[in-house]
Amino acid sequence: MSTRAASREAQRPLAAVLAGGAGRRIGGAKPSALLGGQALIAYPVAAAAAARLEVAVVAKRDSALPPLDCAVVLEPDLPRHPLCGILAALEHADGRPILALACDMPFLTGPLLSWLAGQRGAAVVELDGRLQPLLARYVRASRSVFEQALAEQRSVTSAVQQIAPTRIDASELARFGDPARLCFNVNDAADLAAAERWLAH
Repeated sequence: MSTRAASREAQRPLAAVLAGGAGRRIGGAKPSALLGGQALIAYPVAAAAAARLEVAVVAKRDSALPPLDCAVVLEPDLPRHPLCGILAALEHADGRPILALACDMPFLTGPLLSWLAGQRGAAVVELDGRLQPLLARYVRASRSVFEQALAEQRSVTSAVQQIAPTRIDASELARFGDPARLCFNVNDAADLAAAERWLAH
C-alpha cells in the first residue's frame, strides 16, 4: 500500500446508509416507513452522526426518501442490488473506507459504529453464522471484487466472502448491547411491529 493510500485508509470512514432497495415486502418506500413517529432511515443516520461520522444516504433516483440532513448519493438505476450502493459509496468516499449500513436497522448505536469505524481493512459483522454485509466496513481495494460480482449478478454475501474480511462475532457485539437487537432488520410489517414493541420497552 502506498503512503497516500495508507493515509486514506487511516481516515475516518464515510457512513453510507443504503436505501436503494425496492422495499416490496414492506409495501415500498422502506426508508420513509414510520417507526416510533420517525422515518425508519432516521435511526441509522442518527447513530452514524452520534459516532461523529460523515453520513451519506445512497439511493436510486426513484427512491422515496424523507427529508434528510445529509448528502444523498445516487447509485445507478439498474440493477437493484446492494453492491450498486456499496460501489457508489466507495466512489463517493474518494479513497476513504466506508461503513455500509442498511437503512432498515433502527437499533444501531453510535458507540458500535464508532468502534466499527476504527477497525482496519474490511470487517463484517457475523451473527449466528451469517454474514451481515450491510453492517460492515469496506475499503477501496475491494472495489474490483465487488464490480466483478455485480457484473456476474452474484450475491453480496458471495462477494464479501471473496474479500476475506475480518469477521466480527456476537461476543464482540455484546459489548454494545444485545447482538440480535443491534442487527435487527425491518423487512416487513411484522418486523415493523416488533421494532415498535422494542421501542416501547
